[in-house]
Amino acid sequence: MPEGHTVHRLARTFATLFDGQVLRVSSPQGRFADGAAVLDGRRLVASEAWGKQLFLGFAGADRSAAGPSAAGPDTLWLRTHLGLYGAWTFAGAPDAPEVAHAIGAPRRRIGERDSIPSVPGPQVARVTSASDTWEVPAPRGQVRVRLLGDHAVADLTGPTACEVVTPEEKRAVEARLGPDPIRDDGDPAAFVAAVGRSRVTIGQQLMDQAVVAGVGNIYRAEVLFRAGVDPLRPGRDVPAATVREIWDDLVVLMRDGADHGAIVTTRPEHRTPVSPDGAPAPGRTRQNTDGTPGSVPSDQAFYVYHRDGLPCRVCGTPVLVKELAGRNLFWCPTCQP
Repeated sequence: MPEGHTVHRLARTFATLFDGQVLRVSSPQGRFADGAAVLDGRRLVASEAWGKQLFLGFAGADRSAAGPSAAGPDTLWLRTHLGLYGAWTFAGAPDAPEVAHAIGAPRRRIGERDSIPSVPGPQVARVTSASDTWEVPAPRGQVRVRLLGDHAVADLTGPTACEVVTPEEKRAVEARLGPDPIRDDGDPAAFVAAVGRSRVTIGQQLMDQAVVAGVGNIYRAEVLFRAGVDPLRPGRDVPAATVREIWDDLVVLMRDGADHGAIVTTRPEHRTPVSPDGAPAPGRTRQNTDGTPGSVPSDQAFYVYHRDGLPCRVCGTPVLVKELAGRNLFWCPTCQP
């Protein structure tokens, strides 16, 4: 499932491609036809992420401004949650800003660093952009929602949630979520308090979106390793100062992920794989890196995630894995006593 940094990248992508534009909204698949009809012909004035939730704000076509201040009581919000299989795919005219081609579920993702292409194949419309007439590609797959702007198109496939909500309904969704480390209004005190009042293991709490929004299995495993905290320790037994350090680390790591489109948690001095015989250890991490100068190879991006059975990068102890609340949990028993 895409983690919070991915959704923040999506919000930025929509702002880059569509903010302030009157959009044509449709549902090629047909499952969102009523919602699409409500939004069609409205102006996109806001693009927000909170954890794994994406909110796109649509005002009347007569509204000229965009951005958070433009979202008023008459704004309707498209709320989407990608879940395990959802993804947004983008294509654009030659003059469209350069953004990712697709962002979402890894099994559908082409590469977050790819620029949006001119997609060959059947064309369904001709749109005149600032510099040329652009032929819009036909939808591919089961497209729940299509947003068509002046020089780009966005297609949503496979989401867990996709609905039109009012401002009050949006606030109700946000009220159920914990603080988001990427957002400027993220409240570390709320996170520390939530962890400290529960007997539930800190490993489980980090996956609870009501405790902290946007953290998934990778960030959970990696931030606990970096803090030296046993993921099976009850939250109330973890010192408040340590919980605050975990929050501060999440702020740095997740904002970096949102900026660069890849999760990298290893420190430079730990990026040479270690094995008992001194040979480079095989890597089994899955990471979306593009090989450009300065990028971190996928087999050196993580400390413990998907490295079960391999030696810890710091101490050499084999990394362990067990199921916790239906998800695999990875940790080093020596570095996280």
